[in-house]
Amino acid sequence: MSHDLLIRNGRVIDPESGFDEVCDVAISGDTIKAVGADLGHATREIDATGLIVAPGFIDIHAHGQSVAADRMQAFDGVTTSLELEVGALPVSAWYEAQAQIPRVLNYGTSVAWIFARRFAFGGYTLDGAAHPIDQLGKASDDNSWSVAAADGDQTKTLVELTREGLNQGAIGIGIPNGYAPGAGVKELTRICDLAAEFDCPTFTHIAFASNIDPQSSIESYVRLIGLAGATGAHMHICHMNSTSLLDIERVVELIAKAQAMGLPVTTEAYPYGAGSTVVGAGFFADPEFTQKSGSDYSAIELVKNHHRFTGRDDILRASDENPSDLVVWHFLDVEANDYHRTLLDTSVTYPGGSIASDAMPWIEPDGSIYAGMAWPLPEQVLSHPRSAGTFTRFLREYVVERETMPLIDALAKCTLYPAQVIEGRAPQIANKGRLRAGFDADIAVFDLAQVRDRATFEQMNQPAEGVVHLLVAGQTVIADGALDTSASPGRPIRAASA
Repeated sequence: MSHDLLIRNGRVIDPESGFDEVCDVAISGDTIKAVGADLGHATREIDATGLIVAPGFIDIHAHGQSVAADRMQAFDGVTTSLELEVGALPVSAWYEAQAQIPRVLNYGTSVAWIFARRFAFGGYTLDGAAHPIDQLGKASDDNSWSVAAADGDQTKTLVELTREGLNQGAIGIGIPNGYAPGAGVKELTRICDLAAEFDCPTFTHIAFASNIDPQSSIESYVRLIGLAGATGAHMHICHMNSTSLLDIERVVELIAKAQAMGLPVTTEAYPYGAGSTVVGAGFFADPEFTQKSGSDYSAIELVKNHHRFTGRDDILRASDENPSDLVVWHFLDVEANDYHRTLLDTSVTYPGGSIASDAMPWIEPDGSIYAGMAWPLPEQVLSHPRSAGTFTRFLREYVVERETMPLIDALAKCTLYPAQVIEGRAPQIANKGRLRAGFDADIAVFDLAQVRDRATFEQMNQPAEGVVHLLVAGQTVIADGALDTSASPGRPIRAASA
């Protein structure tokens, strides 16, 4: 038998079946044809001696969604990069816009509840082709869409728009409740009813990031768990590490209890003690922000110029100038504070939890999103380091250096678990996140001894190291550690109803 490609003599790992052997992988077209020995001939071969051959990583929380973002994530071992926490609206327009871009990685979106909400409150134009992060930070003369409860007519409108997005193939419903904390439970039950009806996940940012009651992070988690129990909706809780702040240990206890009771609740984390968002996020303007969060404003850094804020008035001025500007929020000091390190570890190592980057877009010095094709990225183009190194950082720190878990378990958190979150809604994903005959040839080949993140808060745009080869749909994206800049094999991931 002749194949298009043979990956020879690598340590082949399939997290689902537990397969972990040195052998060969045969690929024809976009499909893995066989795994084992004596697989025949191939037009091309890769010598993977001493390397790990694993399913490509599936990032279910990635806001980059551009050629530049795809390329940086490729060096992080990612083959599928999905915008699910925020999402897009109209969904069909987003997919049409992405089809015009030479996407390197597989891509997909949820339907953006928050944009449906802004439209329902009036004075907002839906634009599916616009970048979701630009849309999220878009200025508004009337902030009621964020802080007020929806009335009956508004709820009807936003539910209908959300339904329309699901009918257009959205993978789930993005519910970044923290950016619209005024949303009431009556409204959210209607949205969750939709999720249950369409058998799709919700991707939720908790309503309140606060260490103190009322409206604490704990209250937010209890509310999401309650929505799962009351409506049957799958509540996938985004970035448990950052929104839990100093309450991570209690949050983990609550999620574990909910899962033990059979409630459809899943979660994710990324291995950084710093988050990122837009400077216009409403919670920064809260007069009690420092008391609630345990952070001083100096912990918040404007990405485009590394400015550290001096107080509430300073950050409000920046928000007025450009609410879409990206900031980094250093909410944990994991290098100097052992307790903070323990909190981060508790979320990252949570059994069954996914690793997801929350990767931010790459931006120009003026704060605009970089849409260029240059490689390497221009020096002035910046983003949170997690946009370049989440998965490699996780493998280096938690598997190689600190040995917190076996490699096969760590790979499950990067491949199998995120696939299982969404495959009920998007059947294409059921063919990914595994490495066996018949599955998609989305494959990462990496050197475990060399794998590492290089991006720092001082040098943000350094690609990760250690990924030697990367295949998307059987096509080469990285070969011998070098990017093929002509590669654009990314395919849309959509719900079966589309």
